[in-house]
Amino acid sequence: MRDQEKDPQQTPLTLWEMLQSVLAAALGVQSGKNRSRDFSRGKPSHFILLGVLFTALFVVLLLGAVKLILHLATG
Repeated sequence: MRDQEKDPQQTPLTLWEMLQSVLAAALGVQSGKNRSRDFSRGKPSHFILLGVLFTALFVVLLLGAVKLILHLATG
């Protein structure tokens, strides 16, 4: 079967679709349609990995912002 003939309901999620889902879930605004799409077409391991990476990046950005603010306040 060629790529053009594949059922869109069975194709794996793209990286962009997974990133959108992780960000929406982090903000608590994930739609029911996207959530069901994620459960039917996505792999849990991919979402877990992206969630952990997003959380780590978020923490690093918060720490950097706090350090910058403290540096500017004391300088």
